[in-house]
Amino acid sequence: MKKRVILAYSGGLDTSIIVRWLTEKGYEVITYTADVGQGEELGEIPQKAKNAGAIEAIVEDLKETFAENYCLPTLRALALYEGKYPLTAALSRPLIAERLVYYAEKFKADYVAHGSTGKGNDQVRFELSVWALNPDIEVLAPVREWEFRSREEQVEYARKFNIPVKATKEKPYSIDRNLWGVSIECGPLEDPWQEPPEDAYQITNPPEKAPDEPEYITVGFKEGKPVSLNGETYEEQHKLIQKLNEIGGRHGAGRIDMVENRLVGIKSREIYEAPGAMILYEAYRDLLSLVLDRFTFHYFLTHIPHEYAKLVYEGLWFTPLREALDAFTGEIAKLATGEVRIKLYKGSIQVVGRRSPNSLYVEELATYSEKDQFDQIAGKHFTKVWGLPLKVLGRVKRKK
Repeated sequence: MKKRVILAYSGGLDTSIIVRWLTEKGYEVITYTADVGQGEELGEIPQKAKNAGAIEAIVEDLKETFAENYCLPTLRALALYEGKYPLTAALSRPLIAERLVYYAEKFKADYVAHGSTGKGNDQVRFELSVWALNPDIEVLAPVREWEFRSREEQVEYARKFNIPVKATKEKPYSIDRNLWGVSIECGPLEDPWQEPPEDAYQITNPPEKAPDEPEYITVGFKEGKPVSLNGETYEEQHKLIQKLNEIGGRHGAGRIDMVENRLVGIKSREIYEAPGAMILYEAYRDLLSLVLDRFTFHYFLTHIPHEYAKLVYEGLWFTPLREALDAFTGEIAKLATGEVRIKLYKGSIQVVGRRSPNSLYVEELATYSEKDQFDQIAGKHFTKVWGLPLKVLGRVKRKK
């Protein structure tokens, strides 16, 4: 009896040849493809997988689930790995792993499989997520074991079995796209000194070729959830994000070029495109600055974004820590109702206005006009008490 495996299948180079490779090793392969907003027509995926040797191919629309249950919590944490990466690919892995486990149990599969490499981050994200949900399921990772030493050899293998793939020797990028953004690596990007070739970018205009006039947009939030754009209400999160990707991409916004520290200890040069995500990050951060008191805002900025980003990046989604952090950011989000006005121009995202019914900004206290109601004398006494420790320290130093 053949062993059965549920394979996370994107239809890209790696997973396309994994189907054939596993089939030749004696496995029954069922492919699983999640529509998390790749922006591609997935109707041909089942036939493509079957042509490669799969006995069954599952395609599932998870765009709204991804937006609501993964993108939104990460936005509320303002999580950016190493201060730059909005976790585009990393976010989809626990969701896909959850569905792999579901279908492995449903079809009584012996294994689940993924297309991650032995030096990539996704191997950790997939496998830790699977084990957290069902520790008895075994995980296969063919890319860690097979004989191919380069993407060029993989392309040749695909051609041998008439498996159509987008990657070529001339354009050997590895591209992972979803609703939250695009991750791009390999090929000429592996030289960290070389500027990314323009053909590597997928959804954003070059900033220098973006419109010569700025565009102003207004994003509305209700209790930490983006709900409107330019006054138009969106019932579905994924559609609002898609619209922001379109608008931001037109202006060249959300391009990220970074050398990041992978989990296995190596440094990797990656480029990302996340116009919608970065617009929402800028808007939400600014809204929080308006509605949170100083103590809460400072604690949040100091502790939450970095820790939450590490948690997602390192494959720890299904942990009590993530649930606890979500509870914290969810409580803060109750105050985050309002609107943020943003200017998009030649690759830049600039907040130019904000308002909220929960605003803690008091013009009579902040102004330097005749409306000023601040007690200036109180400032003198406050400064004296606040500076007392330094005054005492200064006296001791002078004595020495």
